[in-house]
Amino acid sequence: MFTIKKLKFNYKRVSRIVYWLVICVLGLIVLSVIISSVNIPGGLKIYSVQSGSMEPSIYTGSIVISVPTDNYQLRDIITFKAEKDRLDNNPKYITTHRIYEIKVIDGQENYITKGDANNTPDIVPTSKDLVLGKTIFSIPLLGYLVAFAKTREGLIFLVIIPATIIIYSELISIKNEAKKLLEERKKRKLTLAEKIEVEIGEEEIKAEKWYKRFIKKCRLFFKGKPK
Repeated sequence: MFTIKKLKFNYKRVSRIVYWLVICVLGLIVLSVIISSVNIPGGLKIYSVQSGSMEPSIYTGSIVISVPTDNYQLRDIITFKAEKDRLDNNPKYITTHRIYEIKVIDGQENYITKGDANNTPDIVPTSKDLVLGKTIFSIPLLGYLVAFAKTREGLIFLVIIPATIIIYSELISIKNEAKKLLEERKKRKLTLAEKIEVEIGEEEIKAEKWYKRFIKKCRLFFKGKPK
């Protein structure tokens, strides 16, 4: 006979898994925003894909991680800026397409590019000095969150609020452990080391109360800040 073993759903374990997944996603968003906004050694950059010209290789809403290289080859996916942004360190017009053909024009290497989803190559060749880097990999959908995180509302909802909740939950856990420790220590005579631990626990509880007051002030600040 076969016996069917009833599976017990572990809510605590699942909640912890979800908790850490959320932290990882938020961390990835914050890291992506930082990399896309500052100059990283080696020229590594993150760009958000705004169109479907490279589908199915790169979907709309993806982020691409790009790094400069000395040599670009046929079939490489490159990110480049427009001629009008040649002197701009923060170009407004950025394209990510695949190298379709390489030509030497006036002694300089130029690239004929083409989106994988487009029927024809791009009309204007791209000179090598306009290329920002070669795509080394991409992450689908994350571009939407990164673009939103760069707005005021996105910063609040995707960074400040989740970070506040995470810090608060950790402080609650520390406070509960401190209370438990205090109760256990009060039941018996304390050693010097245990007295120090009790004092630390009391300080952690004070820190948690201070944090609540800080969050209250932040809420009042954002509530009163003009839109």
